[in-house]
Amino acid sequence: MKTICLYFQVHQPWRLKKYRFFNMGKDHNYLDDMLNRSIMQKVARQCYLPMNALLLNLIKEHKGAFRCSFSITGSAIEQFRAYVPEVLDSFRALAETGCVEFLAETYSHSLAALASKEDFEQQVKLHAQTIKKEFGVKPTAFRNTELIYSDEIGAMVAEMGYKTMLAEGARHVLGWKSPNYVYANAIDQKLRLLLRNYKLSDDIAFRFSNQGWDQYPLTADKFTSWLTAEEAPGEVLNLFMDYETFGEHQNADTGIFDFMKALPAVALASGQLEFATVSETAKKYQPVSVLHCPHVMSWADEERDITAWLGNELQNDAFKTLYGLKEKVAKLKNPDFDYVWNFMQTSDHFYYMATKWLSDGDVHSYFNPYDSAYDAFINYMNVLSDFQIEVESALAAKKRK
Repeated sequence: MKTICLYFQVHQPWRLKKYRFFNMGKDHNYLDDMLNRSIMQKVARQCYLPMNALLLNLIKEHKGAFRCSFSITGSAIEQFRAYVPEVLDSFRALAETGCVEFLAETYSHSLAALASKEDFEQQVKLHAQTIKKEFGVKPTAFRNTELIYSDEIGAMVAEMGYKTMLAEGARHVLGWKSPNYVYANAIDQKLRLLLRNYKLSDDIAFRFSNQGWDQYPLTADKFTSWLTAEEAPGEVLNLFMDYETFGEHQNADTGIFDFMKALPAVALASGQLEFATVSETAKKYQPVSVLHCPHVMSWADEERDITAWLGNELQNDAFKTLYGLKEKVAKLKNPDFDYVWNFMQTSDHFYYMATKWLSDGDVHSYFNPYDSAYDAFINYMNVLSDFQIEVESALAAKKRK
């Protein structure tokens, strides 16, 4: 019997409006409200609402034998509250089944783990509090932004009390080993690791509608035959993907909802597969070995590293300037400044500044509202400069009191 661990990432960034140099000092509203609202309402209509309804029906239909896990970023939850509260209700209905696990992550989908331990811990704590408030559960498993992981980051997560963490089954880290087993962190071996099977995950997330793919079309029967095949040994099949795969990246016309509707019944009927949440999977199996990952990896691009966000001078300059403000914002203890500080940390801002236009160019351009990396950088730095002026001004006013 193999265990299918289905995990979905739910994230929407707060998008900045076009903010020019001449806005600085006059305009302190940084977000494109109309764009944020329209995108969230579109994705809710095409993905979140129909997919949540589908999963709820699958849980009921299979009497709890179908199970899955989510992590939902704080910025997505904020937008649900503001624009589509019915989406939050549908996630609460999933939470109430007891068959869906909600994981912790960074509140702002940030790169805080690469900046400072203190800020990373604050982000994770804020996110865990939000999940408890919205869904009534305290997360015990952790998923870092973009599956960013290293031995050291894993040790920090274990120190925060988490028992399980997700990571990428990157070939350059695994070597000859398979992602289809549970592993342990190299520094704190109490932390269990579930590694994404990127080939099987991407068959659904990226290749599903590709008519040039030699396995097109992908059916539930065909996919299940791959999961049960003797050539795919192991104990766990970690299928991790963006939730927006369903209805947004792969629209309804591709048959993605029909595939997902059929998969649990076909998988369970095989007698060789079961479904479990992240924590259930980690508890069921003993780690087969320690995973050594001294350098930071992620699930992005072919390199599976962090160059999608911190791979050029623009990105590194923006990142350094942002985190240079950390202590000043903390001194203010002002929720309005904290709010801006949070959405400015979101990793998407740095992703838009990427200049990787080789094999991964199409992926980068699909998610990018800017014409160029330079445009993204200038817009972000204009907002950050105005925010910096406001922070300095508020600190000076506080001193005068």
